[in-house]
Amino acid sequence: MSDLEKFRQLGISEQTLKALAKKGFEEPSPIQAITIPLLLSGEKDIMGQAQTGTGKTAAFGIPIIEKLHHGKKNVQAIILAPTRELAIQIAEEMNSLKGEKVLEIVPIYGGQSIDMQLSRLHRGVDIVVGTPGRVLDMIHRGSLLLDKVTFAVLDEADEMLNMGFIEDIEEILSKTGPDKRMLMFSATMPHQIIAIAEKFMREYEVVTVKRQQLTTALTDQIYFEVRREDKLEALTRIIDIEDDFYALVFCRTKNDVDEITEKLVYRGYAAEALHGDISQAQRIKVIDRFKRKKFNILIATDVAARGIDINNLTHVINFSIPQEAESYIHRIGRTGRAGKTGTAITFVTPSEYRKLTFIQKLTNTEIRRERLPTPKDIIANKKVKFKEAIANLLTTEKHLDYLSLAGELLKDAEPEAVLAAMLKFTFKEDLMAVSYSDLGSRAGGGTVIGGNAASGGYSSGSGGGGGNRNAVDSKGKTRLFVARGKQDGYNPRKIADMIWDAAKVKGYKVENIQCFDSFTFVTVPFSEAETIMEAFRRRANGRQSLVELAKEDKPAVKSSDKAAAPAAAEPAKKKKKKAKFQEVEQG
Repeated sequence: MSDLEKFRQLGISEQTLKALAKKGFEEPSPIQAITIPLLLSGEKDIMGQAQTGTGKTAAFGIPIIEKLHHGKKNVQAIILAPTRELAIQIAEEMNSLKGEKVLEIVPIYGGQSIDMQLSRLHRGVDIVVGTPGRVLDMIHRGSLLLDKVTFAVLDEADEMLNMGFIEDIEEILSKTGPDKRMLMFSATMPHQIIAIAEKFMREYEVVTVKRQQLTTALTDQIYFEVRREDKLEALTRIIDIEDDFYALVFCRTKNDVDEITEKLVYRGYAAEALHGDISQAQRIKVIDRFKRKKFNILIATDVAARGIDINNLTHVINFSIPQEAESYIHRIGRTGRAGKTGTAITFVTPSEYRKLTFIQKLTNTEIRRERLPTPKDIIANKKVKFKEAIANLLTTEKHLDYLSLAGELLKDAEPEAVLAAMLKFTFKEDLMAVSYSDLGSRAGGGTVIGGNAASGGYSSGSGGGGGNRNAVDSKGKTRLFVARGKQDGYNPRKIADMIWDAAKVKGYKVENIQCFDSFTFVTVPFSEAETIMEAFRRRANGRQSLVELAKEDKPAVKSSDKAAAPAAAEPAKKKKKKAKFQEVEQG
């Protein structure tokens, strides 16, 4: 039985099945298998007890999408969530689940312009996903009428209770009509939640999904403490030290995904990106290629990675620490499957240490602090791998096609010198310690969060400075302005190539390349900054140099760049700032 057939047997239409296939869904989760047919064919309300990461959004989203039709000229479904992040996430997920079906799905939450949200409501909306405070505000303004809704959903009801939204929820539900289907999802069932069900639900069924195991004995959980700007270097060291690396790398934002992927590809790693801006057709291709191991590093956001089921991952990397403990559980649960061991690695900046402590407390698990591989470790490992590869080739192949060239090379030089030149040609600077950034004491460790240190694939204990969480890079870095951008045909890779061509500064030292329409910012160590500027001054030959220090009063920003350019690019003029007020809701 195919995976889509399992969804089809739940009563889902072919149109929605097509959307699920494009998203890469493989089989219904337990909560989906129970809830979807109840909502599609039954009449009762539903109270579901399930944690985050079990597929709740699709469990209620798919039936709602199946049941609703555009053009009713009234809001047909209201979905309440405790935080703006979850409201946005639910709206994005439902917009992708609807496929080609026409439905207006809009998130309403505090922190965004209320005028923008009012405008969207006035144009007509089928499904509203919102936080209780902002939804209630819209109701009081007369801009949101819920008397004709077909569905009312409370997601993470216990969290809304903990945040003090209980009275808001009751008032919102009092504005809905008596004929709606009501769904409530909650990880726990305190008496206040039961009271809401008794007050506002009709006859209801209780659906309980067994809480998934928080961690697996087959997953080794470790963390490295690194500064934000050192995370990419830390990631490449982990990739380089592993004999077999097949991993999902989680980032918080789409921009992070694109940036990390581009930098990895530039350095020669086989990596691809997956996030919400990638088309459905491209998503299918990326997932299929990853499953067939056409590349070994998939960089993704949480939402984009949903529905992907891969059993043989060696690593899950939290490039950005997850916001919630449940997200951490869901991420690391993707490795250590099918009887194979796996490693879950989290990068933690000094300011995020308390968040990691909170996660380990909630998950009641051990997260061990380790020391990142040093340049010496990486170089030694590359030498070992190279020796093994050469030894294997010598025993399995004769290489007759290359014997003639080998003889010619050996005529004019000593064998050791020829071999050294070939190694230099092959590895360039990869076997030289000077080619690696100095992460210093920030990579050190040995402290254990939640338990005692255990032996693993990375060094622990003494080396590296222990608990110094506020180490500062004594070498220092600065930002340069480059008078070339996207309109000139440049991207980060071309900028790095241009700098190498002019100043012979290695690509790994050129960090945080931010390409805008007409200019670019790059970050480099102080010592390299002067080398780069001097090289471009010589090239300018008396004209304006393409590269300068980024200053407060330069450069002048084109109108097309103003929205994206960092504050350092704005003219430094003293202006009176007009106070601008915006209605913002907590949560």
